[in-house]
Amino acid sequence: MTEWPVALAGVTETLVTTLGPNDRWNVAALGVHAIEDGPPTARTWGRTRTWRNFRERGAGYVQFTTDPVLFVDAALSIHEVSEPVLDDASAWVEVRPEQVETGTEGDTQWVEWELPAVASGVESRVVPTFSRGYAAVVEGTVAASRLDVEGYDSAELRERIAYFDDVVDRCGSDRDRRAYDRLLSVVEE
Repeated sequence: MTEWPVALAGVTETLVTTLGPNDRWNVAALGVHAIEDGPPTARTWGRTRTWRNFRERGAGYVQFTTDPVLFVDAALSIHEVSEPVLDDASAWVEVRPEQVETGTEGDTQWVEWELPAVASGVESRVVPTFSRGYAAVVEGTVAASRLDVEGYDSAELRERIAYFDDVVDRCGSDRDRRAYDRLLSVVEE
């Protein structure tokens, strides 16, 4: 088994590309869970493109990027590309997802996948920094992706989205603000 190019802890927000039936790579957000004695895992929620492509194609590319606009596009819209590795990926891991558990929460089906790595690459190394603005974009995107999902309080999620909007305004870069403006436009549709 190939090693992952980064150390994982807790839940790491990533992007995943999976090949669809149209021979385009669907880009989606994917929370990867670190597992102490085994490959990382991730859950797909509902009958999404990622779920379908994992099930039908049995492969994907988990990617690490800090581009907030790409993250919002991947999490809240249909975003497809022609190549499996994103231009903005700092590192990537080709995985062969293996279904290990299924269940439902409310009316939503979920599937847990182990993500054994078969190949990986590091495209760039950067000095790590922590941006509160970028973190607020990620958290706001998570809240937005759960709006109108049974089991989640939409009013509470909208309060979170408003709070993170304020954090992005105070602490974010121009790109963070652009990403959050895009998030708000999707949420307001």
